Amino acid sequence: MSTYGPDALPATIGTLVVGGGIVGSCIAGFLADEGQDVLLVDGGSGGGTVSNAGSLHVQMQSRFMRLYPEHVPNMERQLPLYPKAVAFWQALGQRLGANFDLKMGGGLMVAESREQLDFLALKAARERRLGLDVEILDRAALDAVAPYFGPAIVGAEYCANEGTLNPLVCNAAIRQWIRDRGVVLAENIMVDAIRQEGAGFAVETARGTVRAGRVVLAAAAGTRTLAAGLGAGVNIPAVAEPLHMNITEATAPMLGHLVQHADRMITLKQLGTGQIVIGGGWPARRDDQTGHARVELSSLIANATLAQHIVPRVGDLRIIRTWAGLNTSVDGMGVLGAVPGVPGLFVAIPGDAGYTLGPLSAQLVADVILGRAPGEDISLFSPARFV
Repeated sequence: MSTYGPDALPATIGTLVVGGGIVGSCIAGFLADEGQDVLLVDGGSGGGTVSNAGSLHVQMQSRFMRLYPEHVPNMERQLPLYPKAVAFWQALGQRLGANFDLKMGGGLMVAESREQLDFLALKAARERRLGLDVEILDRAALDAVAPYFGPAIVGAEYCANEGTLNPLVCNAAIRQWIRDRGVVLAENIMVDAIRQEGAGFAVETARGTVRAGRVVLAAAAGTRTLAAGLGAGVNIPAVAEPLHMNITEATAPMLGHLVQHADRMITLKQLGTGQIVIGGGWPARRDDQTGHARVELSSLIANATLAQHIVPRVGDLRIIRTWAGLNTSVDGMGVLGAVPGVPGLFVAIPGDAGYTLGPLSAQLVADVILGRAPGEDISLFSPARFV
């Protein structure tokens, strides 16, 4: 293993992966497992700047459906990958011999009115046709499995395939894995430009130029600028969404499910350490100079207020930390695979709920890079649709 500090980068490398989040890190690890030499470059600390809040999503998120109704058909096309992605997380933990604090208690999307419950019933019918294990629970059935909701809740959609994990634990384990496999880590280094050079690429950074035989763009929304800079007609409309999150002090076991809402922005889940993570899409702001997400006081207040409205016992807990991360939205589907017309260039953007889809998406792209058929048909998700 080599970690390059502030002054040195390798002059040449077989594969350079841009982006050290869950997708880029896993691609680097899967390639290194196959004997490839890999350099992983990240503008911050790998897996630490925009890490997920710990949800393993499977059912369609109502927030996405409201914000991007034109993209719902694409999301439905990718939906069968979600339960497979959760199973892949379980297999990855076993493969690495790591405890990801992964719990499969199922997910509950709650409703506060008959109208919202009817919306969930229609959504569940669509999801069942696509192979998901979902059902509608009235309040009596909900109380039998989750007796912690406030009086405003009238029912919920239950998805058996959903769960939670601890992303900080996951990121640390994956980081150790790729270090052990010899992946070269270059952190706090921004990639300024990429250009084709001979049969490979010249990747320009503030700390020098690296020549790579292959380049993988796993930089989430940053992929858009890097791909467009190649001048090959590649226009990937990836957009960054700064989102706010809170975490409480530890408490006794309270929430056994991933909790969402049919019409409002909220996620609630309890880590194995006892803390409750409160997220769900309240906006943060993005710093124009650094590109990093910054917290918003109004989102902190609104997010916490809604959490205790849904689960009143949350109101007894102190919030010990808030942070902001960046979600990436494209067109309702991921962007996975080789870029037509640019040999050796690959894109890896997993789609909505990117942390859930991350490791599986990484394996599929790694398979393409290695010249073998991926385990799933990813032709729908090809970058070709934007060329």
